[in-house]
Amino acid sequence: MTKRNKIIYWIATLWLALGMVATGVVQIMKMKEEVDMFERLGYPAYLLTILGVWKLLGVVAVLAPRFPLVKEWAYAGFFLAMSGAIFSHAAVGDGGKEFFGPTLLLVLTVVSWYFRPADRKIIPVNS
Repeated sequence: MTKRNKIIYWIATLWLALGMVATGVVQIMKMKEEVDMFERLGYPAYLLTILGVWKLLGVVAVLAPRFPLVKEWAYAGFFLAMSGAIFSHAAVGDGGKEFFGPTLLLVLTVVSWYFRPADRKIIPVNS
């Protein structure tokens, strides 16, 4: 892995982790603004706790050494959660402001996943 790729990976991964921790904590705390947004999107408030806990666990998985399969699941979960947030906001006709956060986190997820070091990837088994 080149030094450039390593820098890209760590910048994207640390920003992704910061964003997921921040939104996960807000969701677990069930801040009024977050509850109101979820209700406007048509989701039950208890989903906030589920998403918040999974985001925090996903951050641990992505940052921890080893366990490449768990990392793949965490990246997949981040991708599904953020793409789901984008489509949910689109479905209710939200403006650009509501798209910024999930879109940024989606891009950071893809960049972090793409540039991850070899020791953080699943080793393919050839039959």
